[in-house]
Amino acid sequence: MRAGPMRAVTTVAVVIPARDEEELVGDCLESVAHAVTVARRRYGSRLAVTVVLVADGCTDGTVAIARAIEGVQVVETSGSNVGAARKAGVDHALAGVAGPADRIWIANTDADSVVPPNWLTEQLELAAGDVDLMIGTVHPTFNELSAAQVAAWRKNHRPGVPNGHAHGANLGIRASAYLRAGGFPAIPEHEDNDLVDRVRASGARIVASDRCDVETSGRRVGRTDGGYARFLHGGELESRAAGARAVEERPVA
Repeated sequence: MRAGPMRAVTTVAVVIPARDEEELVGDCLESVAHAVTVARRRYGSRLAVTVVLVADGCTDGTVAIARAIEGVQVVETSGSNVGAARKAGVDHALAGVAGPADRIWIANTDADSVVPPNWLTEQLELAAGDVDLMIGTVHPTFNELSAAQVAAWRKNHRPGVPNGHAHGANLGIRASAYLRAGGFPAIPEHEDNDLVDRVRASGARIVASDRCDVETSGRRVGRTDGGYARFLHGGELESRAAGARAVEERPVA
């Protein structure tokens, strides 16, 4: 069943936190621009899009690169806190758009990530189906991992079966649901999981999807102690793969 007219999204706010990402932010913003072009090609002039890059405690060329790209609004913060940075980006975007929050969609990714061309159109299709929150999947840049790590990652991920793990690099939410849940918390990590938990508790409609899978950095040292880099390189990836293998190999009674 299609959503009613007050649920149809007319405005998209793309929010991207960044901390010292001069090597990757250009590719990220280029991929977002392409996704915006694809969405506007499909939805026409009735779709308004705002792209906000939050440079959080940056000391390199991230700000200069982002400011040189047409259509990107840059917000500078100094807290080196990804939760606060995401919140600042959303606050800035919502302050600059008009219309009811029910018709505004907030698409979140990270500056070390590359989104696919259908990244926004997939989220808008879900929103049109009355979804309030999309938990999207991510995959690491495989050439930054060992062969064993790639094999372990593939063991944990089955195409067409999204695992439902929240990633700020691929998270879309209706502004009304975001505001009702209280928004991103100002915490240094796991702000995405915190928000999803509160949105779920509010009774909003949540869907996990791997149809607009985002590529994110496979770096060994992340921007937070407990982030994706630790999952990839701290042993958890291989541990999950071993657990899955043990279940598969368990004898049938």
